[in-house]
Amino acid sequence: MEQPIAMNTLSQILEKLRLKGKDNELKMTDHGKMQSQKGKIYRPENLTIVKTYRFEGDSDPGDNSVLYITEDSDKEIGYILDAYGIYSDNVGSSFDDFLKKIPTADRDEQELFC
Repeated sequence: MEQPIAMNTLSQILEKLRLKGKDNELKMTDHGKMQSQKGKIYRPENLTIVKTYRFEGDSDPGDNSVLYITEDSDKEIGYILDAYGIYSDNVGSSFDDFLKKIPTADRDEQELFC
């Protein structure tokens, strides 16, 4: 049986997603929708946030970020990565509005990473 890996850092979680073939990053388009690395376009109702991780850097505010693990209507896992505040790549209200419209369903890590 595989030993669980403690996931305390952003890089550890992203690596675990990569190893499981679930490292599909979603990014905001100029048209107010999310697009996956595979080219799939999403509206908020096409996604569910299944886990949220918050990271706070001890010495550098630039290390503050949020990782949203998502699942789409086809049960594909992806993620949305955002930095806090002024360090965010997602400037403007469309990103925040999009996130607020995505339903959430908190899942156990073992269920996500198995």
